[in-house]
Amino acid sequence: MSSLIYIHGFNSSPESTKAKILTESLAALGMNITRFLVPDLNHDPELAMSSLADLIETAQAQGEQVYLIGSSLGGFYATYLAEQYGLKAVLINPAIKPYELLKDYLGLNKNIYTGQEYQVTEAHMDQLKRFDIDVVDRPENYLLLVQTNDEVLDYTQATNKFWQSPSVIEYGGNHSFEAFQSKLALIGQFFKTSYREAI
Repeated sequence: MSSLIYIHGFNSSPESTKAKILTESLAALGMNITRFLVPDLNHDPELAMSSLADLIETAQAQGEQVYLIGSSLGGFYATYLAEQYGLKAVLINPAIKPYELLKDYLGLNKNIYTGQEYQVTEAHMDQLKRFDIDVVDRPENYLLLVQTNDEVLDYTQATNKFWQSPSVIEYGGNHSFEAFQSKLALIGQFFKTSYREAI
């Protein structure tokens, strides 16, 4: 039995394009996923992380293997959780230092999918700093997917941090990661085997 958790990014939701692709094309992973979860995360990092930890612990208590896919801020969360629980994680254009990036969003924000308004505060930046993992213990547990024309993040921050991890670096693209669906089989192989065996 296994659970796959997709962790969406900042100002996103379970209605995001990648979440929908995974929902509609889960079989393309080539895995026996018994539960696919796309939680609607709170904008407050501590609350978001607590809800994700609860999902992982519940699944593990039921004897399930847990896999993570995180995009942007979700990749940052996935890194922390993978370290805490010894999980494999796929990171898609992950935010490396969101507490610096999101300073531009301090104040009132509106979710582009739900229309919900919320405040981003300095306290949230402090929370993110507490979840920062400076050096990962097991780089082989991560598959990094980045595109160089990411208009939101500097992709080299991710490649520098995860230089020992299996990586796919595509020239061009964007922050949403163009042609994400074409990577599903590779993601499934990464979860099932070592990366060197997968490609």
